[in-house]
Amino acid sequence: MTWDVLSIIGTIAFAVSGAIVALEEEYDILGIYILGIVTAFGGGAIRNLLIGVPVSALWEQGLLFQIALFAITIVFLFPAGLLKQWRKWGNFFDAIGLAAFAIQGALFATNMEHPLSATIVAAVLTGSGGGIIRDLLAGRKPLVLRSEIYGVWAILAGLAVGLGFASSPFELYSLFIIIVVLRVLSFTYNWKLPHKPMKPSRSFLHF
Repeated sequence: MTWDVLSIIGTIAFAVSGAIVALEEEYDILGIYILGIVTAFGGGAIRNLLIGVPVSALWEQGLLFQIALFAITIVFLFPAGLLKQWRKWGNFFDAIGLAAFAIQGALFATNMEHPLSATIVAAVLTGSGGGIIRDLLAGRKPLVLRSEIYGVWAILAGLAVGLGFASSPFELYSLFIIIVVLRVLSFTYNWKLPHKPMKPSRSFLHF
């Protein structure tokens, strides 16, 4: 039950996120549907390739495809005036998708009895893979590669599931809320990971 709920939440959130990005980039209706579907299912496809699940398993998720198509259609039909306000929620939907799919990917790996390292990789790829493909197709720098904290929360989800800290439905839903809150806080307050700029400072150039 928990698995199904997380799958539905993640699918809707990432489908909406992809559709919003496509609208921001002024894609046509076909581009909106393609970007929404790729965002919703791209991470799962990459995960399946790396942990040994046939990619064809994606085509067995007919209900999730229908849910994604319905969510994208709602975004497309949403009144333009209200949609401008709704676009501000793009990062929030992305946070929901990240949390839901990261936990789902970690559960997938643990159910297959993979080691902790594989569980973390599955969490990161499932949680951020669709977003990476979305951003690349939209000509944007992928969120997970920016200095803004993103992939760390997927790693945290993988650790919690892989180490057995989150296994019951209550613990998994609590972890989901925690990851969403942390991701929202990270982009709200512009938290950043340490990074080393390669460009010389202006003061050095004028020395």
